[in-house]
Amino acid sequence: MTIQSREIRLKARPTGELTPDLFELTERAVAPPDDGEVRVRNLFMSVDPYMRGRMNDVESYTPPFALGEVLQGAAIGRVLESRAPGLAAGDLVTSNLGWREAFTAPPATLARVAASKVPPSYHLGVLGMPGLTAYVGVLDIAAMRAGETLFVSGAAGAVGSIAGQIARVTGCRVIGSAGSDDKVRWLVDDLGFDAAFNYRDVDLEAALSEHAPDGLDGYFDNVGYEHLQAAINHMNDFGRIAACGSIAGYNAATPGPGPNNLAFVVRKRLMIRGFLVGDHGDWRAPFAADMGRWLAQGSVRTRETVLEGIERAPEAFIGLFDGANIGKMLVRLAHED
Repeated sequence: MTIQSREIRLKARPTGELTPDLFELTERAVAPPDDGEVRVRNLFMSVDPYMRGRMNDVESYTPPFALGEVLQGAAIGRVLESRAPGLAAGDLVTSNLGWREAFTAPPATLARVAASKVPPSYHLGVLGMPGLTAYVGVLDIAAMRAGETLFVSGAAGAVGSIAGQIARVTGCRVIGSAGSDDKVRWLVDDLGFDAAFNYRDVDLEAALSEHAPDGLDGYFDNVGYEHLQAAINHMNDFGRIAACGSIAGYNAATPGPGPNNLAFVVRKRLMIRGFLVGDHGDWRAPFAADMGRWLAQGSVRTRETVLEGIERAPEAFIGLFDGANIGKMLVRLAHED
């Protein structure tokens, strides 16, 4: 028997700020699985900043979304029916087939999630791509060591909030920037950041001078532009910058100006390295072990901003760029008893 699935398609390509009319809510029938396939109902889907780049028809590290087609992104769902070995009805699976309520697919496009006590949504956040990104960025790219100082921009987001906590668990001093006083309080009071500030209300240079009087050994960059320039100014010799994203410019119709202090990269012998988490699959096993332990111990905490219903997926995505989320932004597509 077929079931109905609502899904979000890309209706038009953006120019500048995102607007709801770029997206289209449609419905289609999802057929039962053929031999070698499974049918899945999604429970949660993720919205992530990198998706903004895929809305543009430009060459990048991942193909652009096609106009008129269903968008894609990380999701976690429950197998409804299986005609494939290795997966059974009731299994929990992750996929890149978000932005839809249900689908039929071969198991090669899915990853089975072992039963555990953590909420399924954690596998899209702290135990998923954002958590692994934070882990690789802090421990491999920035190579933070106990006693050093790390600055994390966009620190109240899905990646930044975990990056700061990983550095803290490692024995580092951690400073974060965020876009509201509530987020700043969460970073310090709940997550254990040594200091945090609202970048909308303070001068970046003054804030870093106050909170990092001895300079920065590492910078986890989620924002770019003015944040990157200020961080470079305050980096110690041989400091490391993990360039994860530049969300401050993702909605810009034309690129903004870059840092004008790049001479310090040579003078201070800095390392600036951009990275994509997909290149670091060899870190998945140690990440899963460490993060599972830290969560169980309470050494790392997470928070989710959850919007209900597939129809609110565009709102959730747009909200990423307005600072509407604390922690991981998710859309719940189905409830389980």
